[in-house]
Amino acid sequence: LAADLIARMGGRGIWLGLPSWPNHAPIFKAAGLDIATYDFFDIPSQSVIFDNLVSALEGAASGDAVLLHASCHNPTGGVLSEAQWMEIAALAAERGLLPLVDLAYQGFGRGLDQDVAGLRHLLGVVPEALVAVSCSKSFGLYRERTGAIFARTSSSASADRVRSNLAGLARTSYSMPPDHGAAVVRTILDDPELRRDWAEELETMRLRMTGLRRSLAGGLRTRWQSLGAVADQEGMFSMLPLSEAEVMRLRAEHGIYMPASGRINIAGLKTGEAAEIAGKFTSL
Repeated sequence: LAADLIARMGGRGIWLGLPSWPNHAPIFKAAGLDIATYDFFDIPSQSVIFDNLVSALEGAASGDAVLLHASCHNPTGGVLSEAQWMEIAALAAERGLLPLVDLAYQGFGRGLDQDVAGLRHLLGVVPEALVAVSCSKSFGLYRERTGAIFARTSSSASADRVRSNLAGLARTSYSMPPDHGAAVVRTILDDPELRRDWAEELETMRLRMTGLRRSLAGGLRTRWQSLGAVADQEGMFSMLPLSEAEVMRLRAEHGIYMPASGRINIAGLKTGEAAEIAGKFTSL
């Protein structure tokens, strides 16, 4: 809906940092948007290339959209600092850009509030923005396709236009969405006790992934010193500097499966096996 809304309201281009969620580019392409890309993350050094992001924003035309991950970057786990979020917000406002913020993993990085600190600052600076929220992971509702699109507009007239366009897009795509997942989320968030239980369970999962990252990084750095950074990354995913041939060897020799890109799902590891898995990676 966000991509279609951008196109319907006159947007032509969107800036996409790579690597990104594999479905981002097809979604934008299907909406008819021109996609401009830049290298966001360097896999060998496990670092965000912030200068590239800044250069992309400085070269963008007024009215262009720019995709940002609020936290827990998929697929790299790369982290933006508070100062970097402030610079992004200032540039977006100065250049007249439209941020489209993907918020799919709130609570899995540094915590429920911390994971949207950069987003909140951004919304306090730019006049317009779109925020796409998913409840698939944080509420365990993946196949219910539960989420929301939020639009920050510069005027009430613009808000009316956005609301009208979103209603039209929804009508022609799915008409009326299933309510089961949304009803689950609404019930949890409206009840203080259930909301507290949910937040505690989400924090338990966050701490589990944080612990897995530390264990995995401790083993991986014996071969790749830079992969100690895996411990400080956020969310469910990281990108390892593996060739496709090495990924296939892991599959054939050890029964370890991952995409050919080297993306690993941290949450898919068992706590007691993280060190052992790291040893299989480093034996390649």
